[in-house]
Amino acid sequence: MGKFSFDNVNSMYIDVLKELGNIGAGNATTAIASMLNLTIDMKVPKVELKAVEDLGGAICPEEETIVGIFLEVQHDISGSMMFLMRLDSAHYLVNRLMGGMGSSQGDSVTFSEMELSAMKEIGNIIAGSYLSALSTMTNLVITPSVPYIAVDMAAAILSVPAIQFGQFGDNALLIETEFGDEVMMEGYFILLPDEDSYDKILQSLGISF
Repeated sequence: MGKFSFDNVNSMYIDVLKELGNIGAGNATTAIASMLNLTIDMKVPKVELKAVEDLGGAICPEEETIVGIFLEVQHDISGSMMFLMRLDSAHYLVNRLMGGMGSSQGDSVTFSEMELSAMKEIGNIIAGSYLSALSTMTNLVITPSVPYIAVDMAAAILSVPAIQFGQFGDNALLIETEFGDEVMMEGYFILLPDEDSYDKILQSLGISF
């Protein structure tokens, strides 16, 4: 294990992790704007460290159906990353990406195969942009795996990182962002590196423990 530990983390480390979250989310939102050829406004992201078991309730009621895009983070750091959207935001974003050809049913749990494919592409671009910003800041090689997409209850979707990466640590970086043009959309990034990877990230920024 690395020297980093959430048991003795102090406010400086939290501030650095929050700044990484801000920049990564901003980079990803800019990529969405470019993809849709829109001028997108973005509110300052809300970034916090959350216990993995508390993630569901922090986003929405655990029984609410949401869209989740999940991928693994590889190479110099390891762990997982998720991008989550509530149904109305996901339908709106996909509909814009598809030039109005997607479904406009804001609370429908049904997505066509084409819409799911578009959401995966959105996930690819968002994850790649976020991790590119993190890689640039840290000089670490960080790449995403092929994304997986799920439309399910929040509790079910968030059980994936809890089960698959629970051995890496009990905490995740939760980034809540709001962006859009005439309609504001909510998106949630969850970055869950292992503790050795937090160690590498902070050391690459010149922070010693």
